[in-house]
Amino acid sequence: MKTIPNLAHTKSISGKVDTVRDHLSDVAARAADYAVALGSSEEARIAGLLHDLGKYGSLFQERLKNPKAVHGIDHWSAGAWQALMKYKEKGVALALAIQGHHVGLQKALELNSLNPMEWDPRQHDGRRLSEDNPEILLKNLHDDGLNLLDVSSSLYDSKKCLKEGKERASAMLDVRMLFSTLVDADFIETEAHFKAVDDKNKNYRPEGPPLEPDRALSVLMSHVETLAKKNKSTSSEDVSSLREDLLKVCLEAGSLPQGLFTLTAPTGAGKTLSMLAFALEHAKKHGLRRIVFVIPYLSIIEQTVNVYREVFPENDFGKEYILEDHSLAGTREPKDKNTDSRDYDADQQRLLAQNWDAPIIVTTSVQFLESLFANRTTACRKLHRLAKSVILFDEVQTLPVPMAVPTLATLSRLAEWYNASVVFSTATQPAFKHLDSYVKKYCACGWEPKEIVPSTFNLFERARRTKVQWPDLDQRTSWEELAERLSEKSYQQVLCVVNLKRHALDLFDKLKGQGCNEDELFHLSTNMCPEHRKDVLGEVRNRLKKSKACRLISTQCIEAGVDVDFPTVFRAWGPLDSIAQAAGRCNRNGNMEAGNVHLFIPPSEEGRIYPDGGYEQAASVARMLLIKLGNDKIDIHDPELFLEYYRELYDLTQPQNQKQELIDAIKRQDFVETAKLYRVIAKDAINVLVPYSLKIFQELKEQVRQEGLTRRWIKRARPYTIGLFRPKRDDPVFDWLEPIKVNNQPSEDWFIYLNKKHYNPKTGLVPPESMECLIG
Repeated sequence: MKTIPNLAHTKSISGKVDTVRDHLSDVAARAADYAVALGSSEEARIAGLLHDLGKYGSLFQERLKNPKAVHGIDHWSAGAWQALMKYKEKGVALALAIQGHHVGLQKALELNSLNPMEWDPRQHDGRRLSEDNPEILLKNLHDDGLNLLDVSSSLYDSKKCLKEGKERASAMLDVRMLFSTLVDADFIETEAHFKAVDDKNKNYRPEGPPLEPDRALSVLMSHVETLAKKNKSTSSEDVSSLREDLLKVCLEAGSLPQGLFTLTAPTGAGKTLSMLAFALEHAKKHGLRRIVFVIPYLSIIEQTVNVYREVFPENDFGKEYILEDHSLAGTREPKDKNTDSRDYDADQQRLLAQNWDAPIIVTTSVQFLESLFANRTTACRKLHRLAKSVILFDEVQTLPVPMAVPTLATLSRLAEWYNASVVFSTATQPAFKHLDSYVKKYCACGWEPKEIVPSTFNLFERARRTKVQWPDLDQRTSWEELAERLSEKSYQQVLCVVNLKRHALDLFDKLKGQGCNEDELFHLSTNMCPEHRKDVLGEVRNRLKKSKACRLISTQCIEAGVDVDFPTVFRAWGPLDSIAQAAGRCNRNGNMEAGNVHLFIPPSEEGRIYPDGGYEQAASVARMLLIKLGNDKIDIHDPELFLEYYRELYDLTQPQNQKQELIDAIKRQDFVETAKLYRVIAKDAINVLVPYSLKIFQELKEQVRQEGLTRRWIKRARPYTIGLFRPKRDDPVFDWLEPIKVNNQPSEDWFIYLNKKHYNPKTGLVPPESMECLIG
C-alpha cells in the first residue's frame, strides 16, 4: 500500500505538491546559504529542518484537507522545543527563531511554555499542538531521511546573556540575524511553491543584481569629473577644492580595515558623492555585497536618490540597482494589512524591498533602526542582508539620543561580527565616543569609530563661508519686529528658520502684513505634502539662481541636507547643531566672501516654545556654551566646539539612563516589548490625503473609495499625503477626516481630508480649530 506523504502546503494553482520533507530540506539549504555571511550555516540549517516540524502532526494534515473545520493549530512550537531539548544552551536562539517564524520573536526567559507535556492553549492564543507526542514528529523527520546534526556553537551566547547579563543588545541582534535567515528562506521557498507554473517545478523570483563595485566606482569617478566641470560656474574655487579633497580622502579611507567610522565634513562639501566613493572602494577592497544609505527625513531622500540615479542610470545599471524602501516608495505593506500576509502578486521593486536583495538601498532612519529592534518576520526578514555591507548614516545628528546606547551597541555588533562597516556622516558630529563605557555593557567592543578625514585637512576652516551674529541672550525679538526686519530691501533673498510650525505661520502672516509681495514670499513645513514642498523648493532655487527676491520662512525641515543657498539666514535660538545646520544653507557654494547668519531669541509665550523637552535641553546647553565662551570665542566652524557641546548635553541628559523600560526589556531579552518600545518617532501618527493638487486629489479620493487601500494607491498618494499626530477622539479635526477602507473596514491610519478650504496653497494644511495634531 502506497504511503501518502505529509504535505507542507496546499497544492499550487498549477497542481504542484509540496511535501514536508521537501519544504524542510529546501528551507534548511537556503537558510544555511544565507547564513554563510553570518558564520552560522550549521545553526541556520538546523533551524530550517525544525521550523515546521509540527506539520508532520495529524491535526495539521487534517487542516490542509479541511481548513474550515480544523483551525487554531500550532505547527511551529514542536520544532522550537526539540531545539531546546537537543541542543540545550546552544538551542536558545534556534528555539526563539523557530517559535518566532509565525508569531514573531517572543521572550527568551519564557521558552518553557513550549513544553508539549505542559501545553496550555491559553498561553498560545488558544492554539492546540498539531501533535502531542514529539517522538512521532521526530520519527517522521528521520523516516524522511532528514537528520539533525550537532551544533558546534551558537550565534547567541545564552550563558553570557541570560546568566551573566552581559552584551544583551548585541545578543538580541544575533537572534534576529539567525531569525532573518530562517524567515527569508521560508518566505522564498513558500512563494516559489505557490507561484509554480507546472506540477513539478518551483518558480523562484529573480535575484537582485550584484554591486559590481569596480565598475560602479569607475562610473562614479567619470560622473564626478563631468560634474566638476559643469559646476565651475556655480561654485567658488575654494568650494571646488574642498569637494575634491573630501572625495580624495574618502577614496583613500576606503582601503582601511572594516569597522566603525565617522565622516565629519562641513555642509556643501560634497558628502553625498564622497560617501558613495568611500563605500564602493571599501566594498571593492573587502568583497562587500551592498551599500545601505540611511537618511533621517523623507524630504531629502528624493534629493539623494536623484543624485545616485544620475550616477547609475537605469538604462545602464537597471531599475533594480538602486532600491528605495520607505513610505514614499510604495514598497511597503499598508499598516492595516496583516503584517505576515504572504501576498505574492507584486512587482519586482516590492519583492526586492521585502528582503533588501539589491546592491544599493536607500531607506529612512525609522525603517532601518526599528527593523534592528523588531520582532516581526516582515521587519526582520532583511537583516541578514546587512552582513558584508557598508551602512552609511547621513545627518547622523538626528539619531534619537534617548536610545543612543542600545542603538550604538547593536550597530557595533554589526561591525564586530557581521563584517559590516558603519559610517556616521554629518557636519555636526555627535560625541558618541563619550558613551563608549555604557555601550560596552551591551556590546563588548563599545563605540570607538575612526574619523575618515584627518584634522590636517582643515575642512571646516577652509569652508568658513559665513559670519554669525550671536544674540543678546536677554533680549527677545517679537515676531512683529522680525517681520519688519525681514521685509527690508536689504534682505531681498533671506531664509528664516523657526522652531515650531505655529511660529512659521505667525511670522509668514506678519510678513504679508508688512506688504511683502506674495510672489516673493514662501513657507516651508511638514504641514505641506511632499509634492507641495518639492514645488516650493524648486521655485525658491529658481529665484535664487536668477537673483530674484525670495523670502522663505521655514521650520527645521529645511536644515538636514536640503540644498539651498541664501546670502542671509535668520535662525531662532535652538540646539547648536540646528544653528550650524541652518548656517549651512547660507553661502553654501561660496560665491560671496561671507554670508550672514543672524541668531535671535524668539518671544516668550504660554505653552511650549520648542518641539519637545530634549530639544529644549539642547537649546539650553547651547545657551550655556555661549555664556561660557562669549560671542567672540564661540565658533560653529570648529568641530571641537561640537564635541564639547555634545559632551555637556550627554552629561545633562544622561542617555544611558533614559528609556528605562526599553533597557529593562533588553535586559530580560524580551523581543516583544523591545520592539514595542524602540520607536524613533515616539508619538503615533496617521496619514492624511490632502487637497494640494485638486485634480489629483479628486482622482485619488474616488479611486480609494471604490477600491480601498492598495499598495499602488499608496505609492501614488504619498506625495500628496501629510502626517498628523493621532488626534484625540474629541478633536475637532475628526470632523474633516474620512477613514479610508481596508477590507471594507475603516482604517485607523489612513484618512482623506475633506475640507479643501483648510489647505492653503502657501502654507499647507491649517485646521482652524485644531493645532495639537500638527507634527513639529
